Amino acid sequence: MDNVELDRYADPRLVPFLIAVLGDPSEAVEVRVASVRRLRNRQLSPAERPLVAQALVGTLAEAEQPDLRLEALLALGDLTDNLSVQTALGSLALRLSEPVDLRYTAFTSLERAGPMPLTVQLFRQLAADETLGPSARSVLRLWRVV
Repeated sequence: MDNVELDRYADPRLVPFLIAVLGDPSEAVEVRVASVRRLRNRQLSPAERPLVAQALVGTLAEAEQPDLRLEALLALGDLTDNLSVQTALGSLALRLSEPVDLRYTAFTSLERAGPMPLTVQLFRQLAADETLGPSARSVLRLWRVV
């Protein structure tokens, strides 16, 4: 079956299959990245959203490959209504040991979430950050929560 054809089916087994592939560290990185992209591009049901969010947060925490972590971060940007996603993105954005591109991607995903109690708290913490601080302060002003 062609890869493109796989995305056309509304089979309820597809999302659990993609989650399983994503969570399997023995799979090739390219295959896991492709799973993330398919999950990101799908119209997820309300029941699937927390499952996908949990899988992506787990991948972000466990994966060592920068490409896979970046793809998981990008996909999490669409799931910021989930508190555990906000927490994971905030933790990564605040972690100085992380590469700047990953921290900034987490930052922009949090920004997309909008002014919620946790995101405001995280941006206030980020305001003191040497790298992301100016942007965090700008977002707080934009949100009018300074």
